[in-house]
Amino acid sequence: MSQSAAGEGASDTKPVVTTQGERASLDVIPRHVAIIMDGNNRWAKKNGKKGLSGHRAGVTAVRQVVEACGEYGVEVLTLFAFSSENWNRPRDEVRGLMELFLHALKREVKRLRRHKIRLKVIGDISQFSSTIQNYIRQAEIQTADDYKVTLVVAASYGGQWDIAQSARKLAVQVQEGTLKPEDISPALIEQNLSTGELPAPDLLIRTSGEHRISNFMLWQCAYSEFYFTDVLWPDFTRDEFHKALLSFSHRQRRFGKTSEQVEAEVTA
Repeated sequence: MSQSAAGEGASDTKPVVTTQGERASLDVIPRHVAIIMDGNNRWAKKNGKKGLSGHRAGVTAVRQVVEACGEYGVEVLTLFAFSSENWNRPRDEVRGLMELFLHALKREVKRLRRHKIRLKVIGDISQFSSTIQNYIRQAEIQTADDYKVTLVVAASYGGQWDIAQSARKLAVQVQEGTLKPEDISPALIEQNLSTGELPAPDLLIRTSGEHRISNFMLWQCAYSEFYFTDVLWPDFTRDEFHKALLSFSHRQRRFGKTSEQVEAEVTA
């Protein structure tokens, strides 16, 4: 996958301003949107540029979607920036991505605070350099108050890792005698995930035409609605985001119930 929320730059696509009429056409707004930002490298190749330029161009899409979430009233936006498997990429590419990530952490905090956005980074950050870890902690602290949207950046993250680290936390409690094995429940496992304080994603978006979730939020997306688009991430504008929200708005979420039951609950 080509995933990165780090860096600086702009695609050639101009932002699309969303009108109040467009917002009004959405009957339901998801509380939590998760996005697998795929297609950065393909965008670079398509435009005859080097690989990292695609990741830099993807920052424009990140900014547009983050700001749009505040306008629409989306409470949480989670972006898959760097997977646990991405460490296997060529060393030069990984080094470049780390530099872009650090650069973004240094310069984006003011923008986040101005737009009242809280930053939360999830994943095995112990694999990052001490410098990046320090900037992550500083950015989280500096954006912790007075926010409208929580921006979750999944970095060095894998869904299997997340479930395993939740299980380890519960295993320690069992070992210490503060938890009985028979008391371990799906709710307890969920509370100990890296997103335990947040609602589960209502909508999962993946760009670039791939139709898989690639070890992303495996537990959390059990009942998420999926939206796949052929658009490469750097070309994902506010208008494309609106299309995804519109698709979500027209779906009926049943959570195991029948359509009749859901409709009866709505009209009750």
